[in-house]
Amino acid sequence: MREVVENPDVRPLRVVVLGVTLGLAVGLAGCASPAPVEPAPTIDTRPADRDRLAALAAAAKDHRYVATYTWRVDGRPDRTVTAAFATDGTWVVAVPGGALSGLADIAIYYSGSALHQCLLRPVQDAAGTRPDLAYLTPSCVPVESLSPAEDPRVHHLFTDWIDAFVDRATALSVTAATLEGATGSCFSVESTSAAMAPPVDPGIYCYADDGTLTGARTSFGTLLITAPAEAAPPSVASPAPVVPGPPLPTLAPPPPPPSAGPATPPPA
Repeated sequence: MREVVENPDVRPLRVVVLGVTLGLAVGLAGCASPAPVEPAPTIDTRPADRDRLAALAAAAKDHRYVATYTWRVDGRPDRTVTAAFATDGTWVVAVPGGALSGLADIAIYYSGSALHQCLLRPVQDAAGTRPDLAYLTPSCVPVESLSPAEDPRVHHLFTDWIDAFVDRATALSVTAATLEGATGSCFSVESTSAAMAPPVDPGIYCYADDGTLTGARTSFGTLLITAPAEAAPPSVASPAPVVPGPPLPTLAPPPPPPSAGPATPPPA
């Protein structure tokens, strides 16, 4: 019988070939059925727009000024909203027709230590048909917060919603947009979280480079600045005497029967 002598130079080659074959087999096995990869959740679709809005909102948070705005709501006459932010941290946002189904002009006032809802004029409609509300006179009532039934919402544009724009961790989708009649940079903003209440109203928000709100379109209407903002006052005083009591609701109660007479004021 003939003895077979293995060539020692062949063994390394055989090992190499075997290793390559096994590696290729493992690689093909891994590529045959790749595991599905879920896309990572995103907070916004255009980071550059989100960063720009955050920068302008940061400027708005520290900006102190006085400005007037035209407030347009479908089916109602245009109204004028005035916002004043003083250098000492006090502020007021006047909201004409903001309570009692438009019968009451109110303001949201911050004294530096407490929030107030203020009635700016006696309640009476043009026809004088609500004598039951005649007991309501100009006054400011302190509030910890406003419930949805008492909240005119306009002041949020200038106050707490800015914080949501500044914080890049807030679940918002932000893209550049336009708003007819508004100047500055405008952004379309929507919440990306369906599991919680939206941190801001979805809509379009516009800011000048110094942080002045120049326009907004939201569920409660459209605001457009009417003239360049003016310098901030040193302080904003309460627009009416401060008294205890409940804030006014946004909707008026139904009028009493004609024979019922004026309503009795609620207890303080």
